[in-house]
Amino acid sequence: MDGLVVRGRLAKLRTASFTGQCAMSEVRLIQSIERAAAILEIIAEEGGAARLQHIAEQAKLGKTTAHNLLKTLDELGYVRRRAGDTRYHLGGRILNLARIAGDDGALRSRLRPVLESVAKRTGEMVTLAVPSGDEVYYLDAIDSTHALKAGACPIGVRLPLEGSAVGLVFLAFMPRLGKRLLASRADALGPHILSEIKTVATRGFALDLENFQPGLHCVAIPWREGGEVRASIGLSGPSARLSPQNLTDMAWMMMKEVERA
Repeated sequence: MDGLVVRGRLAKLRTASFTGQCAMSEVRLIQSIERAAAILEIIAEEGGAARLQHIAEQAKLGKTTAHNLLKTLDELGYVRRRAGDTRYHLGGRILNLARIAGDDGALRSRLRPVLESVAKRTGEMVTLAVPSGDEVYYLDAIDSTHALKAGACPIGVRLPLEGSAVGLVFLAFMPRLGKRLLASRADALGPHILSEIKTVATRGFALDLENFQPGLHCVAIPWREGGEVRASIGLSGPSARLSPQNLTDMAWMMMKEVERA
């Protein structure tokens, strides 16, 4: 999602002045929240990325104040820096909020051809999932054509982030999700899962070999937009039919498919 679309999702919180003065009588705004909202709008209006100097000037803030606010937004996942780029970009968390505000249908429509292609080539169940809080939410799925299936299509189902291959994708490529997950459930990420997250980040895709459900093997890959992971496409089937090598081969095929989306 580019900055223009995000701008349409952002509430118009910026007032005529960024000094904390309220544009409406008898309403007192919290200055730091007002300034943070203004910064997000400024970045959106620049197409999703802006430099510190421009942000400070537009928000009528000192560079130090603007930098401190951006550091906080970065830590929370609302903005991010990219290697070799001095600009601040809208982060995955704000893009996820925009998705929740009404973009699920567009995302489903955009990636449906990928799901159909992967399902046709493999005959296995293929799913589309997005992060939702500390859970995975399944937006779409295509059932297996085999008599022996992985289970019921999970459309509309929510599962813990740490409980599936698609969840591992989000934890590996959206690190702040893990921090928030640990803040809400301190025992959610044990040593084994943390090791898996590191492996996924290095390998580029996630494998679940009967961890989530006995007899079930899964593979999941990330889908990125503007450099941010916004969704995950998973494939699952009986372990007797899907060996680790089969899943690895399918992962590379799936990544080529999403490049066309």
